[in-house]
Amino acid sequence: MFFHFKNRFPQLNTYWEKYLPFQQRMEVAAKTVLLEEGKRSQHYIFIEKGCVRAFFNNNGQDKTVQFFFENEGLTSFDSFVNNVPGQFTIETIESSVIYLLHKKYVVQLLEELEHEPGFAQMVLQMSAQRQVHYINEFVSFIRDTAEQRYLHLLKERPHIIQRVPQHYIASYLGISTVHLSRIKTKLAKGKPHF
Repeated sequence: MFFHFKNRFPQLNTYWEKYLPFQQRMEVAAKTVLLEEGKRSQHYIFIEKGCVRAFFNNNGQDKTVQFFFENEGLTSFDSFVNNVPGQFTIETIESSVIYLLHKKYVVQLLEELEHEPGFAQMVLQMSAQRQVHYINEFVSFIRDTAEQRYLHLLKERPHIIQRVPQHYIASYLGISTVHLSRIKTKLAKGKPHF
């Protein structure tokens, strides 16, 4: 689960190994719900293989918020920390291999790690990176056209375009699949519009 920290903090390997037995490894099919909107998050999820999305239901339509891939971890953060109903459903897009670590073990591990030099700084850096990412996406939704958002995705995160079905990408961009198809056709003809 915390395997993605190992390369940056090899001195902490004894902690990772200590918590390995508490992680539940799961091989799951595409479209497996790992957390349902409105339920309380009790696990941290680490993706060894596959792709996962977070989304919410808006009047019967899925609105995709984010995609996660190999060596990334996630949870419904507010729900996990504050024990409140989660705002998002977390679901696999591809057949995936994931690890779940129950909240009580995450808390124990963090309590042990908080005294380690550099760990608090690492957590702050990771939190800041994620916060900046979400702020940039929020600003982009206000400032940019759907075509500009798609072009940015194509440039900055092409793996999403390559691996994620078009209807999820459209949902993520806040447009219909028909609109996305028109954008792709237009770009294929070499006429981007800004």
